[in-house]
Amino acid sequence: MHENMTLISTLAAAFGLALVLGLLAQWARLPALVGYLLAGVLIGPHTPGFVGDVHLAQQLSEVGVMLLMFGVGLHFSVGDLMSVKGIALPGALVQMAAATAMGAAMAHWWWGWDLGAALIFGLALSVASTVVLLRALESRELLHTGNGRIAVGWLVVEDLAMVLALVLIPVLGGQGDGGAQGNLAVTIITTLLAVTAFVAVMLIAGRRLLPWMLWQVNRTGSRELFTLATVAAAIGLAVGAAALFGVSVALGAFFAGLVLRESAFSERAAHESLPLRDAFAVLFFVAVGMLFDPLILIERPMAVLATVAVILVGKTVAAAVLVILLKYPLSTALTVAVSLAQIGEFSFILMGLGANLKLVPPEATSLVVAGAIVSIALNPVLFAGVEPLRRWVLKRSTWARQLEARDDPLAELPADTPESALAGQIVLVGHGSIGAALLERLGARPVVVVDSERDIVERLRAAGQAAVLGEAAEAMTLVQAHIAQAAWLVVTVTDVRGVPAMLAIAQQLNPALKSAVVARTDEEAHWLRDMGVTRVLRAHAALADALAHAVSAEAP
Repeated sequence: MHENMTLISTLAAAFGLALVLGLLAQWARLPALVGYLLAGVLIGPHTPGFVGDVHLAQQLSEVGVMLLMFGVGLHFSVGDLMSVKGIALPGALVQMAAATAMGAAMAHWWWGWDLGAALIFGLALSVASTVVLLRALESRELLHTGNGRIAVGWLVVEDLAMVLALVLIPVLGGQGDGGAQGNLAVTIITTLLAVTAFVAVMLIAGRRLLPWMLWQVNRTGSRELFTLATVAAAIGLAVGAAALFGVSVALGAFFAGLVLRESAFSERAAHESLPLRDAFAVLFFVAVGMLFDPLILIERPMAVLATVAVILVGKTVAAAVLVILLKYPLSTALTVAVSLAQIGEFSFILMGLGANLKLVPPEATSLVVAGAIVSIALNPVLFAGVEPLRRWVLKRSTWARQLEARDDPLAELPADTPESALAGQIVLVGHGSIGAALLERLGARPVVVVDSERDIVERLRAAGQAAVLGEAAEAMTLVQAHIAQAAWLVVTVTDVRGVPAMLAIAQQLNPALKSAVVARTDEEAHWLRDMGVTRVLRAHAALADALAHAVSAEAP
């Protein structure tokens, strides 16, 4: 009875304070998650007043991590991940190595920790939080963009690397199976085989079993049973993957969603799990706040600042440089770097393991938690500064402009593009679901596609479609699309904030150009018409027109 009351009291305090402080944060124009973190601090063991159960809060927050990763998997495909392997795999591994080296050097040479403790501390600073990264990308509608796929692919590689690290640390500490260093090679091989077996089982057997299960449940017509089946699939497979194959529950849930994406119920599964996912994700931030001891700010202020600097500056710069070296534009480098400029759940798991094995000093966990709270709180601020920083750098730096304008075969049309494709053509900005459908329906009409996602442009080029890589709001991109000879500029991207700049450049180069833009809301539609867009279409209105036309055509 006492344990039940502890659970209820902890949940009531966590959700109640999170709601109040989240609202206050929003009114103060701060991210709501700042309020969630502060709620955790207030009910944690290091502040006076009510003390919640930290262990219970952490366990419940794991459910949020599983559901969140399950939802991400529902919206991704194996092809999405494979399309970014060229940047995610080397980028994540090198960035983790760089961040680990920075943190380890600081702890070893400045604070005098032994090398093993310093390496564990550095590794804890190298891996980003799943929850924070995904919520940041979702809130800015970046999750399904090229930059979002790169960030998620990067995250998956980090998770796989951490699975290996969590298995190796006890062995390296002399306390693994047999306690002997000779087991190291066997442990590495066993772990890699287990991860490979897990991926194979999920992609082969899971693709048949999960959709079949949901189909059987759906036949009952019960919404409650369908929701239960969805949550059971996410949590059950995540826990099963951890128990049988030794992978993280987050990675297990992600692959569960990934294989379920192939079924006809993926959208419904995502919709049914959304409320639970959001509620438990809040608990993650509260649980992080509960671990924070404010005294660390007084006792070790310089150490806290140095830890935060490695996370916010060291990791960010390392990731940005790597992305640029891999020949991606400045906007991609900044977006991916800022996405990873925080730490979270894996860092806490790693420090807990190190503490249990007595490999790290007691203050190590406090420093990691302090770094996590500061980096999580500042992450939305960093995201908001990406585009202003990009514009500021391009305006003032010749090197940066040369970087953006460097020779890229995808940034300009091939020399053998037929002239007939560049006279009276339609310049189509965005090849998402709407853009792809429109391109298919245009048939033989000459079209030049402009998209900021490299893999999309590469795929279109391979299919013989004229396409240009770049931001359509930049003059050079529109010039490469031969906007001066175009008849229409059609914009299908979800973020229409760049349309005024795009339209101003296009009409300067081609005063007779007509434009069409897809708006999501009535407010957007009015604003776009005021900007001078020739045709503004609402998705629901276009669908209603199509249905009316279909019904009229069938009328007797």
